[in-house]
Amino acid sequence: MTVGGESSREPAAAADAQPGVVGGRARSTPRRRAALLVGLALGGLAVGAVGWFVDQTRISAVAWAVTAGIALVPAVASVVAGLRDRKAGVDVIAVLALIGTVAVGEYLAGAVVAVMLATGRLLEAAAGERAERALRQLQAAAPRSARRREGAGLHTVAVAEIAVGDLLVVGAGEVVPVDGRVERDTAVIDESTLTGEPVPVTKRAGDAVRSGTFNAGGPFELRATTTAEDSAYAGIVRLVESARADSAGSVRMADRYALAFVPAALLLAALAWALSGQAERAVAVLVVATPCPLILAVPIAIVSGLSRAARRGVIVKGGGALEALGRADTVLFDKTGTLTVGRPTVTDVVTDSASAAGSAPAELIRLAASLDQVSPHVLAAALVREARERDLPLTMPQDVVEEPGTGIRGRVAGRLVAVGTAAWAGAAVGAAVGAGPGVAPVAEAGGRWVRTVRRRCTFDGSTAVFVGVDGRLAGALLLDDPPRPDAPRMINRLRAAGVGRIVMVTGDRAEVAESVGAGLGVDEVIAECTPADKLAAVRAEGRTASTVMVGDGVNDAPALAAATVGVALAARGTTASAEAADVVLTVDRLDRLAEAMAIAARSVTIARQSVLLGMGLSLIAMVVASFGGLAPAPGALLQEGIDIAAIGNALRALRPGRDRSVSLHGEQAAMSEHFAAEHHRLRPGLDLLRSAAAVADDAEPAEILRRAGAAHRFCVEELLPHEDAEDAEFYPVLTSVLGGSESTAMMSRAHMEIHHLVRRLGRLLDELDPADLDRDDVRDLRQLLYGLYAVLRLHFAQEEEDYFSLADAPPIPPAGQEVLA
Repeated sequence: MTVGGESSREPAAAADAQPGVVGGRARSTPRRRAALLVGLALGGLAVGAVGWFVDQTRISAVAWAVTAGIALVPAVASVVAGLRDRKAGVDVIAVLALIGTVAVGEYLAGAVVAVMLATGRLLEAAAGERAERALRQLQAAAPRSARRREGAGLHTVAVAEIAVGDLLVVGAGEVVPVDGRVERDTAVIDESTLTGEPVPVTKRAGDAVRSGTFNAGGPFELRATTTAEDSAYAGIVRLVESARADSAGSVRMADRYALAFVPAALLLAALAWALSGQAERAVAVLVVATPCPLILAVPIAIVSGLSRAARRGVIVKGGGALEALGRADTVLFDKTGTLTVGRPTVTDVVTDSASAAGSAPAELIRLAASLDQVSPHVLAAALVREARERDLPLTMPQDVVEEPGTGIRGRVAGRLVAVGTAAWAGAAVGAAVGAGPGVAPVAEAGGRWVRTVRRRCTFDGSTAVFVGVDGRLAGALLLDDPPRPDAPRMINRLRAAGVGRIVMVTGDRAEVAESVGAGLGVDEVIAECTPADKLAAVRAEGRTASTVMVGDGVNDAPALAAATVGVALAARGTTASAEAADVVLTVDRLDRLAEAMAIAARSVTIARQSVLLGMGLSLIAMVVASFGGLAPAPGALLQEGIDIAAIGNALRALRPGRDRSVSLHGEQAAMSEHFAAEHHRLRPGLDLLRSAAAVADDAEPAEILRRAGAAHRFCVEELLPHEDAEDAEFYPVLTSVLGGSESTAMMSRAHMEIHHLVRRLGRLLDELDPADLDRDDVRDLRQLLYGLYAVLRLHFAQEEEDYFSLADAPPIPPAGQEVLA
């Protein structure tokens, strides 16, 4: 219930989310029960010790026997549960050791074993509770109610009553109740509950907002796009619930070792008894064989890995999935929405330099986006989004006519604008100004640049949207689904983690898929796949390797289920893919997959080390005990030390090791995001260099030098100060984080080369005379402009992949670029 509209969560929800509290009353938890067992065991051991010191051996014997009996109850329960599932686990040795100590009168040894088992269970419960803390935080943030706009008023309703299309008001500090889109203005969203990233994200009108996040700014209106049940946050909570305490999976490794260890311990105990005729030797063997390293060390290491992965936004559905993730050999990726941004993005703006709009690419985007505001086409949304990212003022169009599949035309601030195919854009504006249907073919009217655009689209697999303005074809906007900014870094980290083969499987055309695959460096591209083809590809790879399949769509669900480990992107993906997957990325960062694989591999390694350490030391002690060198009571104390060593080693999985991901936080992350935003701002300006080079063959000498001069001014006034600031402010931070200047030496050398090329360009422009500009001068100028442009594009890409992706925040999407033909 809300009071004054200031909260969208009920107080009772927070209480329910707290461990050990139900309706205000404390309830029993595994940790509380284990602590009680430890208290009883230590109390019984202490009472027996007091009786022994005061020479009351009967009291001490009873106290220690009762202590052994207390520990025997949960041990027997565990054995019975295992037998019910047709499994003879490692608890058998613990039960035999406790029974044996009491049977032969070694009550002190039985009490020590009881304390050992109780403290081990407490450590396990504590580690499990710590591991689930991040998951409980997700559940505690689940929204309960919302304010819905109904007419002129606001009404508080339960989130279950929200329908798709409802207009909601999210106040400052409130939880976003369902998935939706910002209706107008902007919203500042704190996504830390889902992603762990502390920096709030600014959302513009039309941007998607996920439920469970917090409004860190002023009130805003949200148009619901899902119900509460179908929201992204509800799906994540369901995944959390399915991921809780999957102990069956996490002890698989222990069970494998137990198959050899338990029979060996029982056989050695039987031989010691048979050959010596002393039952005490058999009991001593069983005491030092008490398998706490197997019972506890493996689950502790695995659950610790689950906890660390969850804190990085990766929910792994149990220990079995974590083990499999850590030994993966082959990773298969879907393309669209997984390796790529997943939505059309304006990547180039090509204009006819002879047209009125050709000299102003930003104006071309503004006109096209203004017209497309009223179009439901997916490419129209991409143009409007691009204009808003550039802060271009849009005008509401008039006299709009749209022909589905071809284009749209209308008037924008008195200008005739048409957007669509080349034929439509040229004919539409031609007809509008009286040229009639017999207007000249666009390929002839547009000239060579139109053919160039079409060829680029064929080679790159892009889509071109042509724009006609005031009676002529003015330019084209090139749209593509570019690779995600963090994809190259993720692939490099996978290879560093030992993944031997990376495959991309996609339903896209072969030429598009191969272009993306070549840019990312995957080993094989399988294109034009149906869901059945993806399933077949996963099965084929699975015949020879442990496979991981990564996807986000409904068509990926069969392949996700068939892979050794299926990984779904919950931040963008569908419920079907998340349900079918073993691992879910709740944060929109693909590079977290590489982190999770490194965490999994380290956790499994630590679990194996802990088991081998405990078993090795126990085997040595068992041999000594079988020859009579170790009595039951000292053996129990020795085994306690062995258990502590094994469990302590397992707890190392809670801390980062070599799998630690280098990342920037706080002020460092803010600085990284600042320079990334600078890249976003400067990128369109880089194409002044390419546009100046592109017109060198056809334009007049004065125009060539004018454009080259504009490009040079951009470099001197905007680009070089940015590069100098990176060297002076950002690179020293990277040096300290990455552990040496070698990590930034190459980029600093690139800065020197950029300065050198800009100086050369300035000196060349000082020497050139428009009245005496010959072919050799134009060639030198064009080569220098193209060279500087290529160096800058490569340098920007390297910084974005290697440095800006280190910030714990979503990567900035690629900005659009402007090109003048």
